[in-house]
Amino acid sequence: MTKRNKIIYWISTIWLALGMVSTGAVQLFKAKTGAGGVESITHLGYPIYFLTIIGVWKIMGVVALLIPKFPLLKEWAYAGFFFTMSGAAISHIASGTVNEIFPSLLLLILTVVSWYFRPVDRKIILVNFNK
Repeated sequence: MTKRNKIIYWISTIWLALGMVSTGAVQLFKAKTGAGGVESITHLGYPIYFLTIIGVWKIMGVVALLIPKFPLLKEWAYAGFFFTMSGAAISHIASGTVNEIFPSLLLLILTVVSWYFRPVDRKIILVNFNK
């Protein structure tokens, strides 16, 4: 892995982790305003208890990304972040609140960049037994 790729990976991963922890905390504490807060989630048509579920998942996903080893767990965390953030973006488009789409798109882009530039020791290595 080149030094450039390592820098890109760590910058995108740290920003992704900070974004997920901060929005996860907003959701866990059920803040009225803010990205993913009570006002936002109810306007999108989701129940308030959904905040707790998403908040816990985000915090657990950040832990999975930052701890060493466990590449399969990291893949699941990336997939969860991808589906959560793409779902949030689509929900904003469908509800007509396109002006609130930026945070979810930013976290979606950070998820893809972090996943793409992850080091080899954080990837799942597939073994071909047919040889």
